[in-house]
Amino acid sequence: MALKAEKIALRATEKQRSWFAQQCGYARVAFNYGLSDFKDGLSKDEFRSARDLRKRFNTNKHEKFDWCRECDQRAAAYAFEHLDDAIQRWRSGQNNFPQYKKRSHRQSYTVEGAKVKVEGKHIRLPKIGRIRMFEALRFEGEIRKVTISRKAHRWFVSILVETGTPNAPRDTRGLPVVGIDVGINSLATLDNGMKYANPRPLKRYERKLKREQRKLSQKEFLSNNWFKQKRKVERVHYRIGCMREDAHHKATTDIVNKASAIGIETLKVTNLLKNRKLAKALSDSALGGFLAKLKTKAESLGIPVIKAPQFFASSKTCSSCGEKKEELSLADRQYHCQSCGFVEDRDVNAALNLRTLAIGSVERQNA
Repeated sequence: MALKAEKIALRATEKQRSWFAQQCGYARVAFNYGLSDFKDGLSKDEFRSARDLRKRFNTNKHEKFDWCRECDQRAAAYAFEHLDDAIQRWRSGQNNFPQYKKRSHRQSYTVEGAKVKVEGKHIRLPKIGRIRMFEALRFEGEIRKVTISRKAHRWFVSILVETGTPNAPRDTRGLPVVGIDVGINSLATLDNGMKYANPRPLKRYERKLKREQRKLSQKEFLSNNWFKQKRKVERVHYRIGCMREDAHHKATTDIVNKASAIGIETLKVTNLLKNRKLAKALSDSALGGFLAKLKTKAESLGIPVIKAPQFFASSKTCSSCGEKKEELSLADRQYHCQSCGFVEDRDVNAALNLRTLAIGSVERQNA
């Protein structure tokens, strides 16, 4: 079974947007009601399963929330599935205890795929009918699940499709092993010297974002003008996120298309963010998200990704003779080896070391 998802922007009308917001509110109310009921059961030493929570909600929902009769009941059903997943993660120690969903947080709701039909650039959802999409669905197969979500001023649909056949590994014969060093000045540097530019969108839009946030702080809280200004702030954040995602996707796609194996470094982003002088620039670059996209795309094509050990000194080690330099500051952009006289760009030297590590790992696997 091969599951693939695609997220497409919707050309929704004002009536359809209002409907989406109502369903998101219904899903949020159901989730919060179930969480309160679950916490009440814990206080009485009674563990209530997601099925019990959903039954109790269905018994009382028309009395407490008479407006929910017009809503899509699948939104509430999937809300309890999400609550069950959060509870199971909490019980296994993977996550903290579930928190209540707020109206100001991400708005989304999920419907069953069997009730959804996709016809070219249109999608037909239960109770609301046909909605235009910006592009057609790329995948063919059975639709398993559909999630509607809002980001800034736009509504999106995420369609999960069961294609039936998994991806066949791509033929990478003749392609080299690639080492990649990520950074702030350049998003990614390859061992052959090629660099991918980092757009730094937050730095580019920081003045505009500050100006819009300052206007928001001057509005009366929860007034109509406050909500209008809040939408303007959201649009700036949306623009920043789109620029960052675009750069990440273009770079990762280009890399996986010309590599037989990839060597990357292991980054502890939470530890890196403790440096207050680099925290904003690191957050703007989103290096963790870049490496996650690279790994996902490589695995889908059958390309191995070799991660270096956490304390592997890729920047301090000479890629020519293997000598390790103890003192190397961030201001040193050129690597000069005192033993063999090797001179190379700091990031390229690190990428060469990561490529050597990846080659060794691939040869061991082949052996």
